[in-house]
Amino acid sequence: MAERVTIQDIADALGLSRNTVSKAINNTGILADATREKVLKKAIEMGYKQFSYVNIPGIGISGADAGCTMPLDKNEIALFTASFISNSHFASTMLDNFQRGISDSGYTFTMHRIQEHEIRHLQLPNSYNAEKTAGIICVEMFDKKYCSMLCRLDTPLLFVDTPVSGFDEPLKADVLCMDNQSNIHIFVHEMVKRGKKRIGYIGNCMHCQSFFERFLGYRNAMYLCGLSCPEEYCITDSKNTADDSSPQNYRKYLRSRIQSLSSLPDVFICANDFIAIDVLLVFKELGISVPKDVWLCGFDDSQESRITSPTLTTIHIHSQIMGFSAVHLLLSRIKDPSMNYRRVYTETSLIYRESTED
Repeated sequence: MAERVTIQDIADALGLSRNTVSKAINNTGILADATREKVLKKAIEMGYKQFSYVNIPGIGISGADAGCTMPLDKNEIALFTASFISNSHFASTMLDNFQRGISDSGYTFTMHRIQEHEIRHLQLPNSYNAEKTAGIICVEMFDKKYCSMLCRLDTPLLFVDTPVSGFDEPLKADVLCMDNQSNIHIFVHEMVKRGKKRIGYIGNCMHCQSFFERFLGYRNAMYLCGLSCPEEYCITDSKNTADDSSPQNYRKYLRSRIQSLSSLPDVFICANDFIAIDVLLVFKELGISVPKDVWLCGFDDSQESRITSPTLTTIHIHSQIMGFSAVHLLLSRIKDPSMNYRRVYTETSLIYRESTED
């Protein structure tokens, strides 16, 4: 099967910039008629199929006459996710607001659960219809190769969180995240003011970009407070035994690491509330009391964080503004595919509860 022709392929063939070709194909921006006509003719010649309109001005032929299928209606926004998104997940409220926003703009919403074999073989789900899809929003998609493949589809794309970027080039797509560091800085500073200077961190820092940034937030805050980050207090293993997808294995791993400590820190910061709840369960098995023996902080402000005993100090994600921001980012990308890629962070709020004696 021949590879799908992209805007970059056309740009390379003509010796033009990707931005110029995108303007011609998507009928946006200001271009000389001769340039637009040249781009469109080359696109048809190469078999490009993703025009934003059927009648091509200045050429006098339609997509059907040119032998390619040009969609009359691209009115679907597709959600790709590799995880089950429960009502406790911050993304459920975000996606409710997102769906309402795109519906008000005339789009329908389709959901596609990406299976493990599809990720392994870099396959799109069978339920996905490229001819009807105007844009894709990705939630809990953390496989680097699969995310890079999606970026090559030449379809407007928005990631809500991403794989850890590390030394790799950033994904060629817009990214929406919550502020993962500011309130961890505030929390660490407050703990130091309360005399709690031995602070640790729990969570696989390579799980996703947000977990990585939260770990960086902890380390940066400790540095700014003139404190070290003892390795034994940083339970950030990324081995299979610490896989977040298996709660039993992860709790077994936590129990082993906590039992190996020569002494407990004053406070543990956890990458999210569900890890903090796993830590609470392990502490109870080991006879460790929160907040008597150690303080605990989560992240997300999940429903569970408010009903567990003790209730969890945590960092609240404002899911509604994330939903509104997602609508703006994706619809503006659909309107102007050639603009520079954007990375947007939304506000978070620190909430003190019983796990820090508040």
